[in-house]
Amino acid sequence: MESLQERSGPISALSTPSRPLPSHPDGTGLPAGHPLVDGRTASAPLIDAYRGRTPARRPVWFMRQAGRSLPEYRASRAGTEMLEACLTPALAAEITLQPVRRHDVDAGIFFSDIVVPLKLAGVDVRIEPGIGPVFGSPVRTAAEVDRLLAEHPAESLDDAALAPITEAVRLTVADLGGTPLIGFAGAPFTLAAYLVEGRPSRDHLAARTLMLGDPDSWQRLTTWAAEVAGRFLRAQVLAGASAVQLFDSWAGSLSRENYLRSVAPASHHTLAQVSDLGVPRVHFGTGTGELLAAMRDVGADVVGVDDRIALDEAVRRLDGRVPVQGNIDPALLAAPWPVLEAHVRDVVARGASAPGHVVNLGHGVPPTTDPDVLTRVVALVHAIER
Repeated sequence: MESLQERSGPISALSTPSRPLPSHPDGTGLPAGHPLVDGRTASAPLIDAYRGRTPARRPVWFMRQAGRSLPEYRASRAGTEMLEACLTPALAAEITLQPVRRHDVDAGIFFSDIVVPLKLAGVDVRIEPGIGPVFGSPVRTAAEVDRLLAEHPAESLDDAALAPITEAVRLTVADLGGTPLIGFAGAPFTLAAYLVEGRPSRDHLAARTLMLGDPDSWQRLTTWAAEVAGRFLRAQVLAGASAVQLFDSWAGSLSRENYLRSVAPASHHTLAQVSDLGVPRVHFGTGTGELLAAMRDVGADVVGVDDRIALDEAVRRLDGRVPVQGNIDPALLAAPWPVLEAHVRDVVARGASAPGHVVNLGHGVPPTTDPDVLTRVVALVHAIER
C-alpha cells in the first residue's frame, strides 16, 4: 500500500506557577529512525506551529477525527469491541489513518482510549456501548488502593505489555510519511477518577471525596496513574509519534487550588516521562478555562483550549507564552455553512495572538457529523491567508 506521503507529497507540589519544562527540538533521546530525527516530520506544519514557528500552511486536525463520524470507521469496527480494536495493531493503524486520507488533516491522532493503559496493566475494565468505561471493582478506600497497586504495579506496563501499542504506532507511522502522528493518553486525574467512580460520572463526587478526605491514598493512586500514563505515552513516542497529547476529560470539575495541590504533581510526572525525547507536549482539558496556566505549568509546550472560552482570552490567560490548539465549537459543525465559516474565520483570527496556533475543535467530533463538512473546514483553514 502506498504511503500518504506518496499520495500527498513530500513538579512537585506546584503550589505556585513554574516555567514549563524545556523542549528539545533536536529530538534528544529519540531513536535514529524516528520521523523527527530522519526529517520526515521535523518541518511539518503541525510541528512548526507547536514549536512556535511559522508553518508552510496553517495546521488543523480534529479530536476524535478517527471515529464514528466516518462510514469507513464503522465498517472497520463492525463486530469488534472498542478495546479489542484498540489492541489490534493493524486495525488501530487503519482507523488512525482513515481521517488523514479523507480530510487532508495535518496530523493523525493515535486511535486509542484513555483506559487502554489500565487494561494493559491488568485492571478489569470494559467499554459498554452507550455507557463508556465500566470497572469491575471501583477503588474508593485506602485498602482498595493498596490492592490495586499490589496487584497491578505500574512496572507491569513493560515492553511486552505495550507491544500492541508500539506495533500499531509503527504501522501507522510507516504509512503517514511526512504527516506527524500524535500520541495520546488520559491524564492521571481522569484515570484516577474513573477508577474511583467505576464508570462515567457527572459530578465525580466519589473521586473528590477520596481526594479531599484521604489525600495520602489519593496521592498514591494518582502517582500510579501518572506512571502508567507516562509509560503509555513514552512507548508511543519511541515507536514513532512526533507529539503527544495528555487529555484531562474531568479536570474542569476542580477548583484551581485543588488542581494545584492534588492533580498538578501527577500530570507533571506524566509529561516529564517524555521530556527527554524532545517531542511537543500538548495538554487539553474540558471546562478548564480557569486552569489554563496551571495546565501549562505542569510541563506543556502547547495548551489545548475548549470551546467555553474565546481563544484570544485563553492566550491572554496564558500570557502569550505558549502555542495554543483549538477551539471550533463542535455544535456548529451542523450549522449552515455561512455560520460555520464565519466561526472558523473568527477562531483563526483570535488564535493569531498566540506564538503558534493549531486549529482544532473545542472537544471531539460528534458522531453525527457529516464527514464532508470536516473536509470543507480543513480546506478553509488551509486557504485562509495570514
